[in-house]
Amino acid sequence: MERAFDGEIHYWRGPAPYHFVALPVAEAVTYGWGMVPVSVRIGDTAWRTSLFPKDGGYLLPLRDSVRRKESLELGDVVSVRLTVAGVG
Repeated sequence: MERAFDGEIHYWRGPAPYHFVALPVAEAVTYGWGMVPVSVRIGDTAWRTSLFPKDGGYLLPLRDSVRRKESLELGDVVSVRLTVAGVG
């Protein structure tokens, strides 16, 4: 299952600081703690990760290496393409 959306980059200060993009859709394919395995592409950069459940939706973790490669900053709106692993 492939999805495309635009979302704003947010910062979450936790035990380890991360940047995230909130997804406008929720998926049903999960593993432990509601995580959803996905393949993601932003610009020319592709990687695999897992979506984090948050407040009835999901957050896409955005690696610093991807942000640097794509010249992305906090507050930027990015175009994301993701494929849920193991689903058509």
